[in-house]
Amino acid sequence: MIDQLELMRILERIRGNAVVMPVFRANGAWSQVSNKPIRDVPIGTLDFPAAMGIGSSFALGLSLARPETKIILFDGDGSLLMNLGSLVTVGNKAPQNLYHFVLDNGVYATTGGQDTPGTNSASYAQLARSAGYAAVFEFDELEDFDNQAEEVLRKPGPVLICVKTVPDIRGPQRPSGPVNPEVVRGRPQAISNLLKEFGR
Repeated sequence: MIDQLELMRILERIRGNAVVMPVFRANGAWSQVSNKPIRDVPIGTLDFPAAMGIGSSFALGLSLARPETKIILFDGDGSLLMNLGSLVTVGNKAPQNLYHFVLDNGVYATTGGQDTPGTNSASYAQLARSAGYAAVFEFDELEDFDNQAEEVLRKPGPVLICVKTVPDIRGPQRPSGPVNPEVVRGRPQAISNLLKEFGR
């Protein structure tokens, strides 16, 4: 299993100008490593509340609106389960710039660590493949991911990357290390920053 923080350190190093969308628990780790908070859209924070499952739909919309920009989504397995139909929509719309990471820790970490349904039987990779994703990857070792990360981000999307991660079940908004204050901001500021970045 992979620690989210270590995974995200690798992605921050190679993200380029990608827009990164961390969902719920992923915000804690991402807020510690992001060096381009103006290109981050945190979803499911106290300042940017959202319903579970909205991350994949939000990322699809942004990837279609900005096809020249890579969109990296850090989705949770529990969150994706709330909107499995979005996999079919993403596969159908086929945005070549969408990189959908599923942080599969087997629990609803945001609500206290309850087991997610299908933890040992459902395969998000198989679901995405059958839904029409252009490429699918699965990782459970950090070294394997580090060796292939650049290749993953070179593939035309949509790409689903399922990563077996260590559960981070602390309460919401309590990251384990120092947080870049520019990363933690509300929805209006996040949207305003992106519009400025895109010249609108």
